[in-house]
Amino acid sequence: MLELGTGGAGAPADLIIDGSEATFMVDVVEASDTTPVIVDFWAPWCGPCKTLGPMLEDAVIAAKGAVKMVKINVDEAQAIAGQLRIQSIPTVYAFFKGQPIDGFQGAVPQSEIAAFVDRVIQQSGGTAPGDTLNDAVAAAEEMLAEGAAVDAAQTFAAILGEDPNHAGAYGGLIRAHVAMDDLDQAEAILNGAPAEISEAAEIEAAAAQIQLARQAADAGPVAELRAQVEANPADHQARFDLAQALHASGNAEEAVDALLELFRMDREWNDGAAKSQLFTIFDSLKANDPIVLNGRRKLSSMIFA
Repeated sequence: MLELGTGGAGAPADLIIDGSEATFMVDVVEASDTTPVIVDFWAPWCGPCKTLGPMLEDAVIAAKGAVKMVKINVDEAQAIAGQLRIQSIPTVYAFFKGQPIDGFQGAVPQSEIAAFVDRVIQQSGGTAPGDTLNDAVAAAEEMLAEGAAVDAAQTFAAILGEDPNHAGAYGGLIRAHVAMDDLDQAEAILNGAPAEISEAAEIEAAAAQIQLARQAADAGPVAELRAQVEANPADHQARFDLAQALHASGNAEEAVDALLELFRMDREWNDGAAKSQLFTIFDSLKANDPIVLNGRRKLSSMIFA
């Protein structure tokens, strides 16, 4: 369990501290040799300081050790304030290797504070927690692509232990269970997605993959369905079934082509089933996948022709 310090609820004792003129050299200059230190110059009578301070603490805590924070009361540290030419408060400086590398004055929105902290981390050559987790997601995705679904699932689960709302990891965990043919578990995980990410593209992609995987279990033989369509091109159900069988066999591009042809022939057939199935396939793939880009372009040309 982490020990709690005086600054920032839930912050480790040395992550956010109250500094002074006497400790400035140790707390800021020397400490910044290894980790960037953000210094919040404030005063008890400063209204905007009372708003900025807690938001800045939250951003530092979220950085999980990539930066530290020292709070300096300018009324008690006038010499330091004078040396740094602080003319108004709140003023925030970031130090690295003993030197100021960035800063701002006045109360700013939370988004700007988060961007400031990220920028300080990058300027000091560090890695923000989000970057670390995203790197881990990329590694898990590589495992999944190589067929190591169990290892990928374990990695995705570990990432979610750090950030339960990481949509990429959550969607990856679902897709890993799809790859293991554990569709019931995949659907259970999908249904338990946090509300904050339930509509994220990664979650929608995973849901689409579950739907396609369930269809694949009932897909007919490609050769027979292809022959059936060739014998009777107007058999829309056979063409639709062929598209499902093609996708189940790993031929997503030809499946899309079959559905586009069905849409061209009768876009209203079976309550627009061709268009709905196309969107399911598109959702299951990355947005920049050539199959998606080409398929959407062709579909749009038909819709707006």
